Amino acid sequence: MTDQSVRGKMGDSNAIPDPRAQTLALQGLANRVVRGLLRTPVLSRAMGGRLVTLYIVGRKSGRRYTIPVAYTRDDGDLLIGTPFGWGRNLRTGEPVEIRLKGRRRQADVRVYTSEADVAGLYATMCRDNKAFANFNKIGFDADGNPNPEELHLAWMAGARAFRLTPR
Repeated sequence: MTDQSVRGKMGDSNAIPDPRAQTLALQGLANRVVRGLLRTPVLSRAMGGRLVTLYIVGRKSGRRYTIPVAYTRDDGDLLIGTPFGWGRNLRTGEPVEIRLKGRRRQADVRVYTSEADVAGLYATMCRDNKAFANFNKIGFDADGNPNPEELHLAWMAGARAFRLTPR
């Protein structure tokens, strides 16, 4: 028997919910502007406190992608998360090139895909960055903790978390 997971109702144990994070209408233009700002020496230091640029090579296509993404600091590492397909090009043990605060360097990658890991790391990122939480449609309870059901839905929709250790 094969796994035939499809998008559908949450009551269906094989259903995958629709993606929760949505790209902006002008996402390509916004990414180009942000990439340019992150390459500018003075601005990169100011903006680099929250944004890192990833230089990713497609695992099948060989195509090069340059993606600005928000990060959260955690014990000297960078935590990032995404439900988008580009995340499948990052693999544990394979370094990725990044631009952090204007400086291009290598970073070691650790990929997290289990529900417990993704939910825990997404919760950390949501607490640190409310824009990340909003983008991923994750709300907070009265105590300021991310909603566990919405963390679960993000994971069900394909969210992955990554720990980057800059060299």
